[in-house]
Amino acid sequence: MERVLGIGGYFIKADDPAALGAWYRDCLGLDADENDLWRPQAGPTVFAAFESGTGYFGSPAQRTMLNFRVRDLDAMLAQLRARGADVAEDTQDMDGVGRFGWVTDPEGNRVELWQPV
Repeated sequence: MERVLGIGGYFIKADDPAALGAWYRDCLGLDADENDLWRPQAGPTVFAAFESGTGYFGSPAQRTMLNFRVRDLDAMLAQLRARGADVAEDTQDMDGVGRFGWVTDPEGNRVELWQPV
């Protein structure tokens, strides 16, 4: 059986694609090249389905949520707050998995930030 090798891309509709791309570059440090290619560090990736009524994604209209691995969650959240980003006040610790925090991008998409153990 053929299997997928990894995440090949994540695509977001935006009212202002250039501004949203700049926000991900400037606030999260996502350094994609001129062809939108980003080469993330190797590490674990979670693929999980949630109940349709979950509030975990923020807005009920949001059907998917992007999750980024980070080295230092507290430093990333402080960096985002300093840039005026919409950062959730709470964080979550999950034994054996790591710590989680959330930010909402300028187009209203909730993004999860994960500091693995």
